[in-house]
Amino acid sequence: MTYQFDFAALLPYWREFAMGVWLTLQLSFVATVLGFVLGTLCAIGRSDGAPWVKALVACYVEVIRNTPLLVQIFIIYFGIATLGLHVDANVAAVLALVVNVGAYTSEIVRAGLESIHKSQLEAAECLGLSRPQTYWHVIVRPAIERVYPALTSQYVLLMLASSITSQISAEELTAVANRIQSDTFRSFETYIVVGVLYLALSFVVRIAFWLFGLVVFVRRRKLGTAL
Repeated sequence: MTYQFDFAALLPYWREFAMGVWLTLQLSFVATVLGFVLGTLCAIGRSDGAPWVKALVACYVEVIRNTPLLVQIFIIYFGIATLGLHVDANVAAVLALVVNVGAYTSEIVRAGLESIHKSQLEAAECLGLSRPQTYWHVIVRPAIERVYPALTSQYVLLMLASSITSQISAEELTAVANRIQSDTFRSFETYIVVGVLYLALSFVVRIAFWLFGLVVFVRRRKLGTAL
């Protein structure tokens, strides 16, 4: 049995593919920014917060890291609907991705925070830096710089994981592909194209993070190690 590839059948759908790629990037960008903020705050709370804050953050991290993303998406999407609040699938997708990546970001950033030597805090105190200045210039920023490669990898995985949100009809790339293959009956060709697009997106996102690292982390720019 021989299979005849027919990628030409997908050409009329190039706009749908483009819209799927664009929405995937939008979901990933918003989830990355909000997830980074959530994860950083949780990392700070777990490292230097009150006992109840540490316990709350630890519980959140363990629950999220030990349950499937798909289950979390269903709980958020259908749970919100059960409460009588009808939100768009894309909004629910972003919320689920933020909650998920926030837990992983928390652990990555916490590792960076714990790598800061106490002597640096003592030096900051000797220089008369305020607590907010010490936290930003001596603790948080250097910590994030140290774990930046790990964060980059995590957010690339987030972009790829956004494909799961197609299960609640978020119109990202995979959802678009599912609809196209049902229209054309060219499943093999459709998912080959989608795989290539995700591969290209991964390279684009990594390059974007590399450029961002060059801008934000001066020392890495000088050393040429933004990732």
